[in-house]
Parts: sequence; C-alpha cells; structure tokens
Amino acid sequence: MSEPFVSTGIPQEKIMEAHTIVQRMRAEIGKAVIGQVEIVDQVLIALFAAGHVLIEGVPGLGKTLLVRAIAKTFNGNFSRIQFTPDLMPSDITGHAMYNLQSEQFHVRKGPVFTNLLLADEVNRAPAKTQAALLEVMQENQVTIEGQGYALSLPFMTLATQNPIEQEGTYPLPEAQLDRFLLKVLIGYPSRDEERLMLNQVTSDRIGDALNVENVSTIVSPATVQAMQRLVSLLRVDERVRDYALDIVRATREWPGIAVGAGPRGGIALIRAARAAALLQGRDFVTPDDVKVIAPAALRHRLTLDPDLEIEGHDSDDVLKALLDKVDSPRQ
Repeated sequence: MSEPFVSTGIPQEKIMEAHTIVQRMRAEIGKAVIGQVEIVDQVLIALFAAGHVLIEGVPGLGKTLLVRAIAKTFNGNFSRIQFTPDLMPSDITGHAMYNLQSEQFHVRKGPVFTNLLLADEVNRAPAKTQAALLEVMQENQVTIEGQGYALSLPFMTLATQNPIEQEGTYPLPEAQLDRFLLKVLIGYPSRDEERLMLNQVTSDRIGDALNVENVSTIVSPATVQAMQRLVSLLRVDERVRDYALDIVRATREWPGIAVGAGPRGGIALIRAARAAALLQGRDFVTPDDVKVIAPAALRHRLTLDPDLEIEGHDSDDVLKALLDKVDSPRQ
C-alpha cells in the first residue's frame, strides 16, 4: 500500500518515537528470549492494545521468561500463578484478615496486583477460580469484602494452557475465551535457535534456567500507557473497518464452523490491527494488518463442526481458507 487509507492527525514524530521504543524493547527482549520473533510481536501487540493473551504450547518453551523480559523492559511488576485443581479465587485476588492486636480487618492483596501476570496452565483450575481471574481481567479491579481495589496500570494477563489433553483440566468456556484479545500459538524453536539456546544455557552456568539479567529497562509503565493511548487514537479507514467486519461475519456462515465469532471478535481485530500498525512504524492501518493478526484474534472465538475436528482440521485451517476468499480493499 503506497498511500495511507486515512490521515490520523497525529504528529509523525510521535509515531516514530513510539516505533523506536518498540524496536528497543524487541532488542532487549531478544537478549533473553531466543527466536520466537512472531510470538514476541504478538504479545507486544496485545500489550499496546491493552489486551490479554492466551498462549498455547507445550511446557518448556520460555513463556515465563518472555513475560519476565517484557516486564523488565518497562520496569513493570511481574507475578506468576501456577493454576492447580485446589486453587481458590482468594489465592488470586487476595482476602481480608482479622488482626487480633488492632482488632481490625486488613486486606492482603493477591498476586493479581501487578503489571504482568502469568497465569500458568489456567485450565487446571476449576471454573469458579477461572471466573475470578477473568473478572479481574475485564474490570481491572478486585473486590474484597465489598470494597473495590484498582489494579496498577498497565495490566496484562498472559494465560497459558497445554494443547495436549490431560487429566485434571477444566477447559475454558467460549464466553471466557472471548475475554482474551489474542490466542497465540507457541511452537518449538528452529534447530539453529535451539542450538543457540543449548550453548547459552550450558556455558558457565549452574542449573538450566535462562534469566533476564542482561535485559535493560528502557521505559516506564507510564510510557507504556501513553503508547496504549496513542494506539487507541489511530484512525481506521471505513473500508478497512468494513473488511474486518466482513471477516468476522463470514465466520458465522462459513462451512465447517458451528459457532462463529461474536461482536467482540471484530473489536479485538481492530484493536490488534492498530497496535500491529504501530509496531511497523505506521500511523494508519492497512488491510494486511487486519489479515495478519486475524488468526490470533479469532482462532479462540470459533467452534468447529465435530466432523472437521475428527478429520484433523483446526481453526487456523478454516481461517486461512476464509481469509483467502474475503475480498480485501485496495487503493
């Protein structure tokens, strides 16, 4: 696309300043996270779009390391919750405790009071506990004993689930999956990336943990919030908006899809496309921004017909065919 679809009125120096910050964050994260460039970009898209991410992948692919590295680049607080079948909602949100000496109740805040929260294996906890986390994600506040406590901003949850069917799991219902801006699939590293990881971990180190000691803090949480506001101001041409709408509505009629994406899917698509444009240093959204981010924004909002799943197809297969057929606007 040689010309922007719409003029935002945002000074170009603001866009370039934000793009420089993105590049520096990528570089710093790359000091800890080897490879996984697309995954890093998708998580940054969610961060700057003020959304939450569901990450699916087998254990041991560096999800915790990625969250810690991102948190360190903007001096954000980081918490991790290991979801288990006996995890209670109060283990996430916190609870009130009675102090015998002062004869008063004191609130003990839970790990959700942070900037970046890693909810590991979220589908291992029962529905009541999952709902407590998802309510916090939606409201950005916690209610304890009838009193509301606001979370520190920016706040983002990165929830992980294992794609392999295992005993003791509680799959997230469709309505709860819809709360995540993106669902990101993280796979095995390439051979070269895995070799580099082997060399890095086994050279002059005790244990096998990768760390973030080389990652520098380059911005503040306030700067991340400013970039989120900037993303929200990026206008989207009506033709690009209609293209996103056409994609979402097509999922409701496409052969093989039992339940298509709801209105929140279109909203997520536009929000993520704006952040994707900023990552590219542009002040306008192109149809390609929408098309590239569509699988991550929609794959968890679809329910396939059982026959397709039995044949080995997944949401990405269907979305690829759908995106190839929906007409894209061009200048």
